[in-house]
Amino acid sequence: MKHAIGVAVISGLLCTAAMAESNRVDEIRPDAPALAAHGNSPIGVRTIELKNPGQVDILKVEAGKDLPRYDRPLTLEVWYPAADGTGSGGTYKDVFLRDGVTKVDLKGRAVRDAEPAKPGAAYPLVIISHGYPGNRFLMSHLGENLATKGYVVASIDHTESTYDNKAAFGSTLVNRSIDQTFVLDAIDRMSTEDGNFLKGLVNAGDTGVVGYSMGGYGAVITAGGGVTQASTEYPWGAPEGTLQVHLAGSDTHEALIDPRIKAAVAIAPWGMNTGFWDAAGLSGLRIPMFFIAGSDDDVSGYENGTKAIFEGSTNTDRYLLTFEYANHNAGAPIPAPAESWLPSEHLDFVPFDHYADAVWDNVRMNNITQHFVTAFLGQYLKNDGEMKAYLDLVEKSGDGVHALEEDGTPKPEHTYWEGFPNRTAKGLSLMHKAKGE
Repeated sequence: MKHAIGVAVISGLLCTAAMAESNRVDEIRPDAPALAAHGNSPIGVRTIELKNPGQVDILKVEAGKDLPRYDRPLTLEVWYPAADGTGSGGTYKDVFLRDGVTKVDLKGRAVRDAEPAKPGAAYPLVIISHGYPGNRFLMSHLGENLATKGYVVASIDHTESTYDNKAAFGSTLVNRSIDQTFVLDAIDRMSTEDGNFLKGLVNAGDTGVVGYSMGGYGAVITAGGGVTQASTEYPWGAPEGTLQVHLAGSDTHEALIDPRIKAAVAIAPWGMNTGFWDAAGLSGLRIPMFFIAGSDDDVSGYENGTKAIFEGSTNTDRYLLTFEYANHNAGAPIPAPAESWLPSEHLDFVPFDHYADAVWDNVRMNNITQHFVTAFLGQYLKNDGEMKAYLDLVEKSGDGVHALEEDGTPKPEHTYWEGFPNRTAKGLSLMHKAKGE
Protein backbone atom coordinates (compact mmCIF):
# COMPACT_ATOMS: atom_id res chain seq x y z
CA MET A 1 0.00 0.00 0.00
CA LYS A 2 2.79 2.47 0.92
CA HIS A 3 4.49 1.68 -2.37
CA ALA A 4 1.27 2.35 -4.28
CA ILE A 5 0.75 5.67 -2.50
CA GLY A 6 4.34 6.66 -3.21
CA VAL A 7 3.97 5.84 -6.89
CA ALA A 8 0.75 7.84 -7.02
CA VAL A 9 2.38 10.87 -5.40
CA ILE A 10 5.37 10.71 -7.72
CA SER A 11 3.08 10.31 -10.73
CA GLY A 12 1.07 13.31 -9.61
CA LEU A 13 4.18 15.44 -9.23
CA LEU A 14 5.45 14.36 -12.64
CA CYS A 15 2.09 15.21 -14.14
CA THR A 16 2.19 18.64 -12.52
CA ALA A 17 5.73 19.17 -13.76
CA ALA A 18 4.63 18.25 -17.28
CA MET A 19 1.72 20.69 -17.07
CA ALA A 20 4.13 23.40 -15.97
CA GLU A 21 5.74 23.13 -19.40
CA SER A 22 2.76 25.02 -20.76
CA ASN A 23 1.25 27.51 -18.26
CA ARG A 24 -0.23 29.32 -21.23
CA VAL A 25 -2.09 32.61 -20.79
CA ASP A 26 -3.38 32.82 -24.37
CA GLU A 27 -5.70 29.84 -24.74
CA ILE A 28 -8.93 30.22 -26.69
CA ARG A 29 -11.45 27.41 -26.30
CA PRO A 30 -13.30 26.07 -29.37
CA ASP A 31 -16.58 27.23 -27.80
CA ALA A 32 -15.35 30.76 -27.06
CA PRO A 33 -17.54 33.69 -28.10
CA ALA A 34 -16.50 35.37 -31.34
CA LEU A 35 -14.65 38.42 -30.01
CA ALA A 36 -12.44 36.33 -27.72
CA ALA A 37 -10.32 35.36 -30.71
CA HIS A 38 -6.96 37.07 -31.02
CA GLY A 39 -6.66 39.89 -33.51
CA ASN A 40 -4.46 39.99 -36.58
CA SER A 41 -1.53 41.89 -35.15
CA PRO A 42 1.63 40.23 -33.88
CA ILE A 43 2.55 41.69 -30.53
CA GLY A 44 5.58 42.69 -28.55
CA VAL A 45 6.12 43.22 -24.85
CA ARG A 46 8.53 45.35 -22.84
CA THR A 47 9.07 45.98 -19.14
CA ILE A 48 9.24 49.59 -17.98
CA GLU A 49 10.42 50.90 -14.59
CA LEU A 50 8.91 54.16 -13.34
CA LYS A 51 9.04 56.31 -10.20
CA ASN A 52 6.30 58.66 -9.09
CA PRO A 53 8.15 61.34 -7.10
CA GLY A 54 7.02 62.86 -3.84
CA GLN A 55 4.26 60.42 -2.93
CA VAL A 56 3.06 59.88 0.64
CA ASP A 57 4.89 56.91 2.17
CA ILE A 58 1.87 55.28 3.81
CA LEU A 59 4.00 52.65 5.54
CA LYS A 60 5.90 55.31 7.50
CA VAL A 61 3.04 57.63 8.48
CA GLU A 62 3.04 58.50 12.20
CA ALA A 63 0.38 60.31 14.19
CA GLY A 64 1.08 63.99 14.75
CA LYS A 65 4.00 64.14 12.33
CA ASP A 66 4.35 65.54 8.84
CA LEU A 67 3.49 63.03 6.12
CA PRO A 68 6.67 61.28 4.94
CA ARG A 69 7.34 61.25 1.19
CA TYR A 70 9.13 58.90 -1.18
CA ASP A 71 9.63 58.28 -4.88
CA ARG A 72 7.13 55.48 -5.45
CA PRO A 73 8.46 52.77 -7.81
CA LEU A 74 6.16 51.08 -10.31
CA THR A 75 6.94 48.32 -12.79
CA LEU A 76 4.89 48.01 -15.98
CA GLU A 77 4.49 45.23 -18.50
CA VAL A 78 3.57 46.89 -21.79
CA TRP A 79 2.05 44.93 -24.68
CA TYR A 80 1.80 46.57 -28.09
CA PRO A 81 1.16 45.78 -31.76
CA ALA A 82 4.42 44.76 -33.38
CA ALA A 83 5.83 45.07 -36.88
CA ASP A 84 4.67 42.67 -39.56
CA GLY A 85 6.68 39.46 -39.58
CA THR A 86 7.42 39.57 -35.84
CA GLY A 87 6.16 36.05 -35.25
CA SER A 88 4.49 34.74 -32.12
CA GLY A 89 5.46 33.23 -28.82
CA GLY A 90 7.46 34.05 -25.76
CA THR A 91 8.00 33.27 -22.09
CA TYR A 92 7.44 35.43 -19.02
CA LYS A 93 10.16 34.13 -16.75
CA ASP A 94 10.27 34.00 -12.95
CA VAL A 95 6.75 35.27 -12.32
CA PHE A 96 5.80 35.07 -8.64
CA LEU A 97 2.93 32.86 -7.56
CA ARG A 98 0.43 33.89 -4.92
CA ASP A 99 2.74 32.72 -2.11
CA GLY A 100 5.24 35.45 -3.02
CA VAL A 101 8.11 32.95 -3.05
CA THR A 102 7.58 30.41 -5.82
CA LYS A 103 8.60 31.56 -9.29
CA VAL A 104 7.09 30.12 -12.46
CA ASP A 105 7.33 30.63 -16.20
CA LEU A 106 4.26 31.66 -18.18
CA LYS A 107 3.91 31.32 -21.93
CA GLY A 108 2.05 33.58 -24.29
CA ARG A 109 2.02 35.20 -27.73
CA ALA A 110 4.12 38.31 -27.17
CA VAL A 111 7.71 38.60 -28.43
CA ARG A 112 10.06 40.32 -25.98
CA ASP A 113 11.33 43.72 -27.20
CA ALA A 114 9.84 43.26 -30.66
CA GLU A 115 9.96 46.15 -33.12
CA PRO A 116 6.76 48.18 -32.79
CA ALA A 117 4.27 48.51 -35.63
CA LYS A 118 4.18 51.72 -37.63
CA PRO A 119 0.48 52.54 -37.61
CA GLY A 120 -1.19 55.21 -39.68
CA ALA A 121 -2.94 56.34 -36.48
CA ALA A 122 -1.79 55.77 -32.92
CA TYR A 123 -3.50 53.05 -30.86
CA PRO A 124 -5.70 53.63 -27.80
CA LEU A 125 -4.18 52.92 -24.38
CA VAL A 126 -5.51 50.42 -21.84
CA ILE A 127 -4.22 50.43 -18.24
CA ILE A 128 -4.59 47.18 -16.26
CA SER A 129 -4.64 47.17 -12.45
CA HIS A 130 -4.42 43.92 -10.44
CA GLY A 131 -5.93 42.85 -7.11
CA TYR A 132 -4.47 42.80 -3.58
CA PRO A 133 -2.18 41.01 -3.71
CA GLY A 134 -1.48 40.37 -7.37
CA ASN A 135 0.99 41.35 -10.07
CA ARG A 136 1.18 42.71 -13.57
CA PHE A 137 0.78 39.23 -15.07
CA LEU A 138 -2.46 38.32 -13.30
CA MET A 139 -4.54 39.52 -16.28
CA SER A 140 -1.90 38.94 -18.95
CA HIS A 141 -4.43 36.90 -20.93
CA LEU A 142 -6.40 40.13 -21.46
CA GLY A 143 -3.33 42.30 -22.01
CA GLU A 144 -2.08 40.12 -24.82
CA ASN A 145 -5.54 39.70 -26.31
CA LEU A 146 -6.21 43.43 -26.54
CA ALA A 147 -2.77 44.16 -27.96
CA THR A 148 -3.45 41.83 -30.91
CA LYS A 149 -6.51 43.99 -31.64
CA GLY A 150 -4.80 47.34 -31.85
CA TYR A 151 -4.32 48.59 -28.30
CA VAL A 152 -1.24 49.46 -26.28
CA VAL A 153 -1.72 47.85 -22.87
CA ALA A 154 0.17 48.84 -19.71
CA SER A 155 -0.23 46.49 -16.75
CA ILE A 156 0.98 47.78 -13.38
CA ASP A 157 2.85 46.12 -10.53
CA HIS A 158 1.39 48.16 -7.67
CA THR A 159 4.13 48.62 -5.08
CA GLU A 160 3.26 47.25 -1.60
CA SER A 161 0.44 45.25 -3.19
CA THR A 162 2.24 42.50 -5.11
CA TYR A 163 2.71 38.88 -4.08
CA ASP A 164 6.32 39.47 -3.09
CA ASN A 165 5.84 43.02 -1.79
CA LYS A 166 2.56 42.90 0.09
CA ALA A 167 2.37 45.52 2.84
CA ALA A 168 -0.16 47.61 4.75
CA PHE A 169 -3.60 47.70 3.14
CA GLY A 170 -3.74 51.47 3.59
CA SER A 171 -1.14 51.86 0.85
CA THR A 172 -3.43 50.09 -1.59
CA LEU A 173 -6.42 52.20 -0.55
CA VAL A 174 -4.62 55.46 -1.17
CA ASN A 175 -2.39 54.61 -4.11
CA ARG A 176 -4.47 52.59 -6.57
CA SER A 177 -6.10 55.44 -8.43
CA ILE A 178 -3.02 57.64 -8.12
CA ASP A 179 -0.91 54.88 -9.70
CA GLN A 180 -3.39 54.54 -12.57
CA THR A 181 -3.39 58.23 -13.47
CA PHE A 182 0.38 58.52 -13.01
CA VAL A 183 0.90 55.68 -15.50
CA LEU A 184 -1.40 57.47 -17.93
CA ASP A 185 0.76 60.60 -17.63
CA ALA A 186 3.96 58.61 -18.05
CA ILE A 187 2.78 56.75 -21.16
CA ASP A 188 1.44 59.98 -22.64
CA ARG A 189 4.83 61.62 -22.13
CA MET A 190 6.69 58.66 -23.67
CA SER A 191 4.43 58.80 -26.71
CA THR A 192 6.09 62.07 -27.74
CA GLU A 193 9.71 61.33 -26.75
CA ASP A 194 12.24 60.91 -29.53
CA GLY A 195 13.75 57.45 -29.46
CA ASN A 196 11.03 55.96 -27.25
CA PHE A 197 9.41 52.85 -28.71
CA LEU A 198 6.01 54.31 -27.82
CA LYS A 199 6.47 57.47 -29.88
CA GLY A 200 3.64 57.65 -32.38
CA LEU A 201 2.40 54.22 -31.29
CA VAL A 202 -0.06 55.13 -28.56
CA ASN A 203 -2.75 57.77 -28.21
CA ALA A 204 -3.22 58.35 -24.48
CA GLY A 205 -6.06 60.72 -25.27
CA ASP A 206 -8.21 57.62 -25.75
CA THR A 207 -7.56 55.55 -22.63
CA GLY A 208 -9.46 52.81 -20.86
CA VAL A 209 -8.81 51.43 -17.36
CA VAL A 210 -9.36 47.76 -16.45
CA GLY A 211 -9.18 46.90 -12.75
CA TYR A 212 -9.78 43.70 -10.79
CA SER A 213 -10.78 43.64 -7.10
CA MET A 214 -8.65 46.42 -5.55
CA GLY A 215 -7.76 47.45 -9.08
CA GLY A 216 -11.50 47.73 -9.67
CA TYR A 217 -11.77 49.84 -6.52
CA GLY A 218 -9.14 52.13 -8.01
CA ALA A 219 -10.93 52.19 -11.35
CA VAL A 220 -14.17 53.34 -9.71
CA ILE A 221 -12.31 56.21 -7.99
CA THR A 222 -10.48 57.10 -11.21
CA ALA A 223 -13.81 57.13 -13.08
CA GLY A 224 -15.22 59.67 -10.61
CA GLY A 225 -16.51 57.68 -7.64
CA GLY A 226 -15.33 59.61 -4.59
CA VAL A 227 -15.24 57.73 -1.27
CA THR A 228 -17.27 58.40 1.88
CA GLN A 229 -16.07 60.35 4.89
CA ALA A 230 -16.60 57.26 7.05
CA SER A 231 -14.22 55.19 4.91
CA THR A 232 -11.45 57.74 5.44
CA GLU A 233 -11.71 57.17 9.21
CA TYR A 234 -11.65 53.36 9.44
CA PRO A 235 -8.99 52.34 12.00
CA TRP A 236 -7.94 49.46 9.76
CA GLY A 237 -7.79 51.64 6.64
CA ALA A 238 -5.50 54.42 5.50
CA PRO A 239 -3.73 56.18 8.42
CA GLU A 240 -4.08 59.79 9.53
CA GLY A 241 -6.76 60.78 7.04
CA THR A 242 -4.58 60.05 4.00
CA LEU A 243 -7.57 58.59 2.12
CA GLN A 244 -9.28 62.00 2.13
CA VAL A 245 -7.45 62.72 -1.11
CA HIS A 246 -10.24 60.62 -2.72
CA LEU A 247 -13.14 62.04 -0.70
CA ALA A 248 -16.28 62.64 -2.74
CA GLY A 249 -16.68 66.31 -3.58
CA SER A 250 -13.13 67.24 -2.58
CA ASP A 251 -10.85 69.34 -4.75
CA THR A 252 -8.17 66.66 -4.61
CA HIS A 253 -10.49 63.97 -5.93
CA GLU A 254 -11.86 66.24 -8.62
CA ALA A 255 -8.31 67.01 -9.75
CA LEU A 256 -7.71 63.27 -10.23
CA ILE A 257 -10.46 62.95 -12.85
CA ASP A 258 -8.80 62.86 -16.26
CA PRO A 259 -10.67 63.53 -19.52
CA ARG A 260 -8.24 61.30 -21.41
CA ILE A 261 -9.85 58.29 -19.70
CA LYS A 262 -12.92 57.51 -21.79
CA ALA A 263 -14.14 54.19 -20.31
CA ALA A 264 -13.46 51.74 -17.47
CA VAL A 265 -13.94 48.05 -16.74
CA ALA A 266 -14.26 47.10 -13.06
CA ILE A 267 -14.08 43.38 -12.33
CA ALA A 268 -15.33 42.47 -8.84
CA PRO A 269 -14.51 45.96 -7.53
CA TRP A 270 -13.96 45.89 -3.76
CA GLY A 271 -15.27 48.54 -1.39
CA MET A 272 -19.03 48.99 -1.69
CA ASN A 273 -19.68 46.17 0.77
CA THR A 274 -17.53 47.93 3.38
CA GLY A 275 -18.96 51.45 3.02
CA PHE A 276 -16.49 53.14 0.69
CA TRP A 277 -19.21 54.62 -1.54
CA ASP A 278 -22.69 55.96 -1.15
CA ALA A 279 -25.19 57.50 -3.58
CA ALA A 280 -23.39 60.84 -3.58
CA GLY A 281 -20.01 59.28 -4.29
CA LEU A 282 -21.27 57.01 -7.07
CA SER A 283 -23.10 59.90 -8.71
CA GLY A 284 -19.65 61.19 -9.59
CA LEU A 285 -19.01 58.35 -12.04
CA ARG A 286 -19.04 60.08 -15.41
CA ILE A 287 -17.58 57.71 -18.02
CA PRO A 288 -19.07 54.51 -19.46
CA MET A 289 -18.52 51.56 -17.13
CA PHE A 290 -18.50 47.80 -17.66
CA PHE A 291 -18.77 45.80 -14.44
CA ILE A 292 -18.03 42.07 -14.22
CA ALA A 293 -18.86 39.91 -11.19
CA GLY A 294 -19.67 36.47 -9.89
CA SER A 295 -23.08 36.17 -8.28
CA ASP A 296 -21.52 34.40 -5.28
CA ASP A 297 -18.63 36.81 -4.69
CA ASP A 298 -17.82 36.57 -0.97
CA VAL A 299 -14.94 39.07 -1.09
CA SER A 300 -16.34 42.17 -2.81
CA GLY A 301 -19.97 41.13 -2.46
CA TYR A 302 -22.53 40.99 -5.23
CA GLU A 303 -25.94 42.40 -4.22
CA ASN A 304 -24.28 44.71 -1.69
CA GLY A 305 -21.11 45.02 -3.76
CA THR A 306 -20.62 45.13 -7.52
CA LYS A 307 -24.31 45.13 -8.38
CA ALA A 308 -24.92 47.96 -5.91
CA ILE A 309 -22.17 50.04 -7.57
CA PHE A 310 -23.77 49.33 -10.95
CA GLU A 311 -27.20 50.37 -9.69
CA GLY A 312 -25.88 53.52 -8.03
CA SER A 313 -23.85 54.84 -10.97
CA THR A 314 -26.81 56.80 -12.28
CA ASN A 315 -24.89 59.50 -14.12
CA THR A 316 -23.33 57.26 -16.73
CA ASP A 317 -24.04 54.50 -19.22
CA ARG A 318 -23.07 51.14 -17.69
CA TYR A 319 -23.23 47.35 -17.99
CA LEU A 320 -23.08 44.48 -15.50
CA LEU A 321 -21.97 41.04 -16.71
CA THR A 322 -22.65 38.33 -14.13
CA PHE A 323 -21.23 34.81 -14.02
CA GLU A 324 -23.90 32.85 -12.19
CA TYR A 325 -22.58 30.96 -9.13
CA ALA A 326 -19.03 32.22 -9.67
CA ASN A 327 -17.07 33.66 -6.75
CA HIS A 328 -14.52 36.49 -6.62
CA ASN A 329 -12.23 35.16 -9.37
CA ALA A 330 -14.78 35.53 -12.17
CA GLY A 331 -13.14 36.49 -15.43
CA ALA A 332 -9.92 38.15 -14.29
CA PRO A 333 -7.07 35.80 -13.21
CA ILE A 334 -5.03 33.77 -15.68
CA PRO A 335 -5.53 29.99 -15.55
CA ALA A 336 -3.93 28.66 -12.37
CA PRO A 337 -0.28 27.82 -13.16
CA ALA A 338 0.50 24.15 -12.74
CA GLU A 339 2.81 24.83 -9.81
CA SER A 340 -0.06 26.47 -7.94
CA TRP A 341 -1.83 23.12 -7.68
CA LEU A 342 0.69 22.07 -5.02
CA PRO A 343 0.47 23.27 -1.39
CA SER A 344 2.83 26.01 -0.28
CA GLU A 345 4.35 26.18 3.19
CA HIS A 346 3.94 29.96 2.99
CA LEU A 347 0.13 29.88 2.76
CA ASP A 348 -2.69 28.26 4.71
CA PHE A 349 -4.49 27.45 1.44
CA VAL A 350 -3.43 25.93 -1.86
CA PRO A 351 -2.33 28.74 -4.22
CA PHE A 352 -4.64 27.29 -6.89
CA ASP A 353 -7.58 28.80 -4.97
CA HIS A 354 -6.30 32.31 -5.69
CA TYR A 355 -6.77 31.85 -9.44
CA ALA A 356 -9.56 29.33 -9.93
CA ASP A 357 -13.32 29.14 -9.41
CA ALA A 358 -15.22 26.14 -8.02
CA VAL A 359 -17.83 26.24 -10.79
CA TRP A 360 -16.38 27.92 -13.87
CA ASP A 361 -13.31 26.99 -15.94
CA ASN A 362 -10.69 29.76 -16.00
CA VAL A 363 -10.13 29.70 -19.74
CA ARG A 364 -13.89 29.84 -20.32
CA MET A 365 -14.20 32.87 -18.04
CA ASN A 366 -11.15 34.52 -19.62
CA ASN A 367 -12.60 34.06 -23.11
CA ILE A 368 -15.93 35.56 -22.10
CA THR A 369 -14.16 38.53 -20.49
CA GLN A 370 -12.01 39.01 -23.60
CA HIS A 371 -15.16 38.98 -25.75
CA PHE A 372 -17.07 41.58 -23.78
CA VAL A 373 -14.11 43.86 -23.04
CA THR A 374 -13.32 43.84 -26.76
CA ALA A 375 -16.90 44.88 -27.52
CA PHE A 376 -17.05 47.53 -24.80
CA LEU A 377 -13.69 49.17 -25.51
CA GLY A 378 -14.31 48.86 -29.23
CA GLN A 379 -17.48 50.88 -28.83
CA TYR A 380 -16.19 53.53 -26.44
CA LEU A 381 -12.49 53.86 -27.35
CA LYS A 382 -12.60 53.10 -31.09
CA ASN A 383 -16.14 54.26 -31.84
CA ASP A 384 -16.78 50.98 -33.65
CA GLY A 385 -20.52 50.88 -34.26
CA GLU A 386 -20.44 47.16 -35.03
CA MET A 387 -19.66 46.42 -31.39
CA LYS A 388 -23.08 47.52 -30.18
CA ALA A 389 -24.66 44.26 -31.39
CA TYR A 390 -22.52 42.33 -28.90
CA LEU A 391 -23.77 44.47 -26.01
CA ASP A 392 -27.46 44.90 -26.92
CA LEU A 393 -28.66 41.53 -25.58
CA VAL A 394 -31.54 39.93 -23.74
CA GLU A 395 -30.60 40.13 -20.07
CA LYS A 396 -30.35 36.41 -19.24
CA SER A 397 -28.32 34.35 -21.66
CA GLY A 398 -30.52 31.29 -21.17
CA ASP A 399 -33.58 33.23 -22.39
CA GLY A 400 -32.08 33.80 -25.81
CA VAL A 401 -33.68 31.93 -28.70
CA HIS A 402 -31.40 30.45 -31.36
CA ALA A 403 -33.25 30.53 -34.68
CA LEU A 404 -31.37 30.79 -37.96
CA GLU A 405 -32.33 30.22 -41.56
CA GLU A 406 -30.48 27.57 -43.54
CA ASP A 407 -28.22 30.27 -44.95
CA GLY A 408 -27.31 31.40 -41.43
CA THR A 409 -29.35 34.62 -41.38
CA PRO A 410 -31.39 35.17 -38.21
CA LYS A 411 -35.12 34.53 -38.14
CA PRO A 412 -37.37 37.20 -36.57
CA GLU A 413 -37.52 35.27 -33.31
CA HIS A 414 -33.70 34.96 -33.03
CA THR A 415 -32.53 36.59 -29.77
CA TYR A 416 -29.47 34.46 -28.99
CA TRP A 417 -26.46 36.32 -27.56
CA GLU A 418 -24.50 37.76 -30.46
CA GLY A 419 -21.19 35.99 -31.06
CA PHE A 420 -21.96 32.97 -28.86
CA PRO A 421 -22.14 29.61 -30.66
CA ASN A 422 -25.41 27.77 -30.21
CA ARG A 423 -25.76 26.03 -26.81
CA THR A 424 -22.92 28.05 -25.24
CA ALA A 425 -24.66 31.19 -23.90
CA LYS A 426 -25.40 29.71 -20.49
CA GLY A 427 -25.05 30.84 -16.89
CA LEU A 428 -24.62 34.52 -17.70
CA SER A 429 -26.56 37.74 -17.52
CA LEU A 430 -25.88 41.19 -18.91
CA MET A 431 -27.70 44.17 -17.45
CA HIS A 432 -27.59 47.60 -19.04
CA LYS A 433 -28.67 50.96 -17.70
CA ALA A 434 -28.40 54.25 -19.53
CA LYS A 435 -27.45 57.54 -17.91
CA GLY A 436 -30.27 58.70 -15.67
CA GLU A 437 -31.61 55.19 -14.97
